[in-house]
Amino acid sequence: MKKIMISVAPVAATDILINPRAIARDVYECYKNGASMVHLHCRDLNGNLTPDLSLLEETVAYIREMCDIVVEISTGGVSNLTIEERVQPCYPSWVEANSLNVGSVNLGTSVYQNPIKDVEYCVKTIMDNKKIPETEVFELGMINTVRELNDKFHFVKPILFALVFGHGGEMPATVSALRHMIQALEENFPNGDYLWGYTQAHREDWEMVKTALDMGASTVRIGFEDSDMIAPGVHVDNNAALIAKVSDIVKSKGMMPMTPDEVRAMLKIPPLRR
Repeated sequence: MKKIMISVAPVAATDILINPRAIARDVYECYKNGASMVHLHCRDLNGNLTPDLSLLEETVAYIREMCDIVVEISTGGVSNLTIEERVQPCYPSWVEANSLNVGSVNLGTSVYQNPIKDVEYCVKTIMDNKKIPETEVFELGMINTVRELNDKFHFVKPILFALVFGHGGEMPATVSALRHMIQALEENFPNGDYLWGYTQAHREDWEMVKTALDMGASTVRIGFEDSDMIAPGVHVDNNAALIAKVSDIVKSKGMMPMTPDEVRAMLKIPPLRR
């Protein structure tokens, strides 16, 4: 039976109050409903991206009191931070994985800037600190960039891709766009030493999530960072409801959500010290 990693991205970029205990409680409920990874950004009390890890460390400590979910911290997000500031979440021992952004792209009215020299600095920092990167891909050309980066830096295999759709200015959340992305992966990595997952910004329904699972996704990311909608026009006030919904979808397809330890084994993340 195929296992699927469900990742929860619980904090919306529009949040203006970061409450570590409330986030941790929400993540724990997501964990109980099938989430095996949590994706967080390093934010200050007012939700702004920051290199100061103190509030994030507090949040993760509360999460760790309750569960063993895999902790992934982003090195990205639209901001004016330098790359040296953005990679601060690569250093702590309590971080297990980092998201990696490999190119620049329009996101809505903003420009998400990831020049290649910054990307290479980020890759080296992730590797030097023995973290596992989840490579976020917004356009076809970024897959070619990952192949070139892999030739230079030799990523741990399998390489984990998060294929991101639905932001204004990038790949639309359509079957044809997903098919092209999968084809690019196959062409650039003919040995098949990769896994791919599906992320959809501004998601209103579950049709493309279902399609991605049918087309071979190994991971799906759900949560308020991307969308708080559980059905067209219906918003929810907690991430656990979204995770419960996607868990039911996974099970309806004859698959099962992975446990955190299964994710660690799949991605070659060291076992969690308990």
